Amino acid sequence: MGKYKRLVTLALTSLFILNSGCGYYKSDVAFNQEERKPAIKIVKNNLEITKDKKPEINESNINQVRTNNDSVAEPVKSAVNQELVEFKGNIQHIFFHPLIVYPKMAFDGDYLTQGYNDWFVTVNEFKKIIESLYNKNFVLIDIRDTYEAFEVDGRRMVQDKKLMVPKGKKPMIISIDDLNYYEYMIENGNAHKLIIDGDGVVKTYSVNEKGEKIISDDNDIVPILDKFVEQHPDFSLNGAKGVIALTGYEGVLGYRTNELKSDKFEEEKAEAVKLIEMLKQNGWTFACHGYGHLDAKKIDIKRLIRDTNRWKNEVEPLIGPTPVYIYPFGSTVNYSDAKFKFLMGNGFEIFCGVGPEAITEYKKDCILTDRRPIDGISFHYNSKKLMDLFDCGKVVDKCRPEKY
Repeated sequence: MGKYKRLVTLALTSLFILNSGCGYYKSDVAFNQEERKPAIKIVKNNLEITKDKKPEINESNINQVRTNNDSVAEPVKSAVNQELVEFKGNIQHIFFHPLIVYPKMAFDGDYLTQGYNDWFVTVNEFKKIIESLYNKNFVLIDIRDTYEAFEVDGRRMVQDKKLMVPKGKKPMIISIDDLNYYEYMIENGNAHKLIIDGDGVVKTYSVNEKGEKIISDDNDIVPILDKFVEQHPDFSLNGAKGVIALTGYEGVLGYRTNELKSDKFEEEKAEAVKLIEMLKQNGWTFACHGYGHLDAKKIDIKRLIRDTNRWKNEVEPLIGPTPVYIYPFGSTVNYSDAKFKFLMGNGFEIFCGVGPEAITEYKKDCILTDRRPIDGISFHYNSKKLMDLFDCGKVVDKCRPEKY
């Protein structure tokens, strides 16, 4: 019986990692650089659509003007007042998965080790990266501040917005995919959940390789970045931190809000909502990452509709409406595709893919953008392209497996 249970657990864990987002190009643990190239090409092709001209705005055709920040909790304000200038360059957008807190559990030689080496970064690596970003004069901004929305003849439109940043600073958006703390994650070296401690500070709860329960403000992206901005307020514009992209199939942020019939559901939901409100107050925003982390390009529209509706029924009531859709696996849908129109019809207007460069295109009614992945594969294959952000030679953790 014990052997049978172990086999079942192994099979389920395999399914979790295939669907989780540890691979954003293919739902497969056997990753390699060649598998990345077609997906990168797909993303770039989707962004090569002819740009639409900005609609002409005048008093006669505007029925309502509304920014994308309406009805959204205002983030904390930066403690630093500096001269602001208009930024006209390319806005960088990078993303991570939850950090490897316990490398011995992640790199233990099991069948998930390669996936962790490919798609994750360690705590020490992340700390070095944000230190480098700060030294290179990047400043965190809210993704919603990059555009403005309005209505023309009853149709919702978007356009790029004049972005004012402190003189000498370069805007940076950071997003985190799959901050759900899936079951496979908590068994392989990630934190278990985000919590609010007795002093009202967001921290992580985890269990280390020795079985010890740990509460920390220093071992995952949210608490690390919160603390870094507190110490370096000029690293954030208007208190902005980052975008948290959530699925729903194993709850959110470590709370099993997907178990609707559980006796603990109401308690889990209440704790999650309390945490989400705290995160918003601290400058974090949220994005849809699909409910089941399905490949939007590969699945048919009926399945996409079911998946999106479930996310809106289970996750949106927790985090509130969001205009940001972050494609699972970075697998984008063409602007003219009926699936894309369906997503737009459900309130999404910023669509984030994955690519080697942060590319953004403003259509007349939505925004298409690429994010740069920060992970083991990028460290290994794209180190030169990351030099504008950090030096991989000074960042990569020695705890990683010697052979790639």
